[in-house]
Amino acid sequence: MFSRPPGLALQLASEIEELIGASRLSSGERIATMEELRAQIGYGRATIGEAARLLTERGSVEVRPGRGGGLFVAQATPVVRLRQTLLTVRHGATTVAHAIAVRDALEELIALDAAANRTDQDIRDLEMCLDVMRRAGDDLEQFLHANWSLHERIAAVTPNDLARAMYLGMMRCIAELSVRADREMASTPSDYLAQRMVVHEELVAAIRLGDEERARAAVAAHRGDAAFVAVDG
Repeated sequence: MFSRPPGLALQLASEIEELIGASRLSSGERIATMEELRAQIGYGRATIGEAARLLTERGSVEVRPGRGGGLFVAQATPVVRLRQTLLTVRHGATTVAHAIAVRDALEELIALDAAANRTDQDIRDLEMCLDVMRRAGDDLEQFLHANWSLHERIAAVTPNDLARAMYLGMMRCIAELSVRADREMASTPSDYLAQRMVVHEELVAAIRLGDEERARAAVAAHRGDAAFVAVDG
């Protein structure tokens, strides 16, 4: 079952995936124990546990219990290798605009798949994500973390593993490349965030109803505001 949208856990999961690539760790090699991670980064057990769950679902790591256990690099599937390749793109010449172009090309597919395949549990989870976005109020950083969590949860519905991996890779690439934009937009007007909230509520409503035409329109509205697209998922 999907827990509350993680925020720090999402960030930690991405950092661990980057560590695997940067350290050239092979399948079966140990990354760290839960306690070692806790000592090194200072996050609580709940955050580390949630990051481990996300990584397990992505196929990046396996968690082994007991003495000598911890987080180990999983056997790399083609989808995992694609994700790891996408992680390296952040450090090249790619711009936010490049990443957004790829993300936008996939977004309608992801939304239509979600509308066609969503379950009652998926809808409950998406509504929970929306609720976290609402509670963020005028806090841009919290709003964006909740926003990215919502899109990650939407992408989790698609049975197309390749599309999901590419879409999430682009979402994380945009998040990484947009750090400066986040800071520059620290004074984003509250009415603008409220407008973005309405856009995402409409997207979830279309998915809940299984309405493909409404989902297409919601995706078009989501893409429509270039002023915020650099940081908004």
